[in-house]
Amino acid sequence: MWTQHELTLRPVRRGFHLITREVVAAVPELASVGVGLLHVFIQHTSASLTLNENASPDVRRDFERYFNHAVPDGWAEYEHAQEGPDDMAAHIKTSLLGPSLTLPVRAGRLALGTWQGIYLCEHRDQGGARKLLLTLQGE
Repeated sequence: MWTQHELTLRPVRRGFHLITREVVAAVPELASVGVGLLHVFIQHTSASLTLNENASPDVRRDFERYFNHAVPDGWAEYEHAQEGPDDMAAHIKTSLLGPSLTLPVRAGRLALGTWQGIYLCEHRDQGGARKLLLTLQGE
């Protein structure tokens, strides 16, 4: 079985945001899959996805602080600057973290670890709504 859904996430402030519930809710067929994979792809170049600790908000804040330190907005060496000081930094962060996740499905659920959750990583100050393409394959 193959199915595909598009999920539009509401605009959020810059940072790392748990979206596991929204992703699962957008794919009702997930409940009927015994074994499979869910591919989650973000259709943007200034926001990314990652899988990490889902319990402590400190982790999300530390991610944001680290990436802002490692890839600063408005660095004088950036050539691409016409879309604002956060744009090129957002593209680099997206390339580092990546645009997609492939997650295992088992017994009608995402087979994530106890403390794992899907993050939307919003790298722009005004990123807007974000679209995800969710592709489920399995039996």
